[in-house]
Amino acid sequence: MNAADNILRLKEQIPESVKIVAVSKLRTIEEILEVYGTGHRVFGENRVQELLSKKDNLPSDIEWHLIGHLQTNKVKAIIPHVKLIHSVDSLKLMSFINKEAEKAGITVECLLQFHIAREETKSGFDFAEAERILKSPDFINMQNIIICGVMGMATFTDNTKIVRNEFRTLRKYFNILKESYFIDNKSFREISMGMSGDYRIAVEEGSTIVRIGTLIFGDRNKTTN
Repeated sequence: MNAADNILRLKEQIPESVKIVAVSKLRTIEEILEVYGTGHRVFGENRVQELLSKKDNLPSDIEWHLIGHLQTNKVKAIIPHVKLIHSVDSLKLMSFINKEAEKAGITVECLLQFHIAREETKSGFDFAEAERILKSPDFINMQNIIICGVMGMATFTDNTKIVRNEFRTLRKYFNILKESYFIDNKSFREISMGMSGDYRIAVEEGSTIVRIGTLIFGDRNKTTN
């Protein structure tokens, strides 16, 4: 099946309430347009430079998500062009986003990335660290950043019990943060978890956004999303 068929098949399997981010890293303009042609508009990139190089050659109504690590020196370049940054993992990065957004006269929607996996190589807050930041005057005084929810990546394993427990942990974090810090914030509603290998479990555990590359575009480039 081609990418167009794949995205349509996924949409039949995934509830309409769950947003699919088609992960287009290392994919050509033609491949992205094939998926776009089905009516899909939400695409995700891991690298700032790749997103910026693609966006000018693609339709302007694409909703871009940045799902990879964001360096502070790339914040200014990317924030006018993305709907959602999934990978906010430090107070320093939050401060840079807020500062550049204020200069640009915009607000930027972001997710807090949590470390829920067993692999130490994956980024993200631990829960206590996130709470300290959310209580801090530095965060409370930020006016140009909107925290819309949480993001996490599960351990890369065939053990579905481990994956399910990690997704449940992220959902628990979301619920506590919603109740304690964002109870009156209607924007705080997203749980970004689940990729090609584990999206079914993620949806069962409450995901509102799944990030899927290989199941849409194929594994020609050996991506792991």
